[in-house]
Amino acid sequence: MPFEPPKSDSELLAPSPKTPGKKRIVVVTGTRAEYGLLKPVIRAIIDHPLLEAAVVVSGSHLLAGTHAEVAADFRVAGIVPMQRPGAATRIDDALAVGAGVSRFARSYYKINADAVLVLGDRIEAFAAAAAASIGGVPLAHIHGGDRAEGIADEAMRHAISKLAHLHFPATPSSAERLRRMGENPQRVFMVGSPAIDGLREFPELSDQAASELGDPQLVILLHPAGLEPGAERDHATAVVDFASATGRRVLMLAPNFDPGRENVLAVLKAAASSHGFRFQEHLPRPQFVGLLKRLARHDGLIVGNSSAGLIEAAAVHCRSVNVGPRQAGRETPPNVVTVPVPSAGAIAAALASHQMPLSPIHPYGEGDSGPRIAAVLGETDLASADLLRKRCAY
Repeated sequence: MPFEPPKSDSELLAPSPKTPGKKRIVVVTGTRAEYGLLKPVIRAIIDHPLLEAAVVVSGSHLLAGTHAEVAADFRVAGIVPMQRPGAATRIDDALAVGAGVSRFARSYYKINADAVLVLGDRIEAFAAAAAASIGGVPLAHIHGGDRAEGIADEAMRHAISKLAHLHFPATPSSAERLRRMGENPQRVFMVGSPAIDGLREFPELSDQAASELGDPQLVILLHPAGLEPGAERDHATAVVDFASATGRRVLMLAPNFDPGRENVLAVLKAAASSHGFRFQEHLPRPQFVGLLKRLARHDGLIVGNSSAGLIEAAAVHCRSVNVGPRQAGRETPPNVVTVPVPSAGAIAAALASHQMPLSPIHPYGEGDSGPRIAAVLGETDLASADLLRKRCAY
């Protein structure tokens, strides 16, 4: 169920007392997908002797009900409602950012934050970053410097980087891009992607668990890509038609809550009826990674435009078909087949000509990002006035 916001903000007016000897790091999570990446980072912060984590939940967590998943794992220190159910245009997103900035600012004051940590490029991260940077709270940014078009992702991600005081890029290329953007090289720490952290801990999905999902051989994970409605539907139709032609058992996962969701969702729901494909609103991360591992062992594949197809899938050696422009510019591991203008035939032809590598190769690190991020936060003087002073480095 969607989260019901509190009736009053009066309880946010008194700062919480600090834990002696510890720096309080506010970690902001806004979506189910980004939370899977942040979870090992939050654990590493909790485990660090000089740090403590304060988790703030926002964004589509409160629309999709996945805030309950966060609350089951960690104590939630704050909740920041932004989007309204059914409000799904880009203007609605802009209005949500305005609401988010003021609410995040109040949360940081109440929590008594020493620093704020955000990941990626979504509007929740941008609102949280703006509130921190303008409010004089040190901001750390994970996965800055990447290229990926999304809807407004490219601009949003780089804007967050210019607001941030500490940078945790996932790849050497992203780190170099941040330095070339004028960020202080001493504040850029190439730590890899936390998407790789803990993957070994998740077992392959069992026969029983797979059967409960229809024992899929092909998973569709397709999000809106900022196209006009007809193009969004055409891309979704191309993926569905390709999947149907393969004769494989298909599981479709719901698109995220970006503008244009309804166009993708309509095609997927129709395919559930006409093709008998299974539809699932959400898979918790252990189940999702376990499914990727099962697909990898049984020559299955994931089709769509999620970054999971380029990062997690590569790490577990699962073949991935990336369609459309949403991930354009992102580093592409060799497990990925890219089809810029998708049709059922184009996807089939690209997949037929693809040579799957013999061993997993990816540029996103070795699975130790969380501890490396926590170590930098622990060693950094977050109270230093110099940290908050931003100056182009060239």
